[in-house]
Amino acid sequence: MSGIALATACGWHSSKVSRIEHGKQSPTEDDLAQWCDAVDNPAVLDDLVASLRNLRAMYLEWQRTVAAGHAHRQRQSIQLEGHTKLIRWWSPDVTPGLLQTEPYARAVLTACIAVTGGRDDLDEALAARMQRQRVLEHGNHRFHMIVGEWALHRTVGDDAVMLGQLDRLYDTTTHPRIRLGILPLTAEYRLPAANFVIYDRTQVLTETVSAELTITRPSEIALHEKTFAVLAEQAAYGDEARALIRTAAERRR
Repeated sequence: MSGIALATACGWHSSKVSRIEHGKQSPTEDDLAQWCDAVDNPAVLDDLVASLRNLRAMYLEWQRTVAAGHAHRQRQSIQLEGHTKLIRWWSPDVTPGLLQTEPYARAVLTACIAVTGGRDDLDEALAARMQRQRVLEHGNHRFHMIVGEWALHRTVGDDAVMLGQLDRLYDTTTHPRIRLGILPLTAEYRLPAANFVIYDRTQVLTETVSAELTITRPSEIALHEKTFAVLAEQAAYGDEARALIRTAAERRR
């Protein structure tokens, strides 16, 4: 059935099918019911409605997320990280929040508040982010973090801030709970991978420019695990990672 024929059968404008197919418009549950009825396939309606509801639940616009302040969002992370045994974190262009120095975190949060707006609670948010890092030293938690080499060179704050952050990363390579890898700039492109964090095998968080996605579907979590494994295979660890960090620091100096 063509899109035009489907629109006619459902009593829609001819462009509505195309808008839904290309993600320009979200269907309502009534739209899904009409679509299934038009193509004589009512058996899939329940699954489609469940998927639609799941998408609505996992997609949160940043403006709504930080409406109560960035400190509130940081405190949510404290709770989530405190209940997670294994955190796997891929960050292509900035140092992961749990490894940030205070000056580096201040620069990152300042930039975030400037873009997303909302209540300016920088000092409170910074304190909460620093509090998050206690999880690195307490409890039965393990961490595997991969940072893109670009993050070592991209300026956050100024040279002094970056040198302090690079020293922190250098020290982290010997932390007993943390496995830190650096993905070299020269690594072969093997897959698309925006930033994401895997919490045990229960959920994945990823951030876009305008929203945060919470992913709980097992098949999607498995895909992120597969992606992380590829990145880990390409990353530099130990002496090789320290050499990349040292090179970035020498360039700053």
